[in-house]
Amino acid sequence: MTEIAISAARSQLGDLVRRAAHGRETIALTDHGHVAALLVSPQVIEDLEDALALADYERRKAEGALEEGISHEEVGRMLGLRP
Repeated sequence: MTEIAISAARSQLGDLVRRAAHGRETIALTDHGHVAALLVSPQVIEDLEDALALADYERRKAEGALEEGISHEEVGRMLGLRP
């Protein structure tokens, strides 16, 4: 993770955003030496949300707390792909 002071980041913001977005680099913006905010790629956040949803599903499955799902056949009928 790269750290940069907010005051220094002002003049480099465009470059920092591009590095975070395209290089998947996390940029920590610091204020008086403390991390105040992070610039991260939206893809990183999406990956974290997917991992969290999967972990939640696995937890509910292990606890036996999942509701009955819909079969592939039924979904196909609902979408008009099967008779």
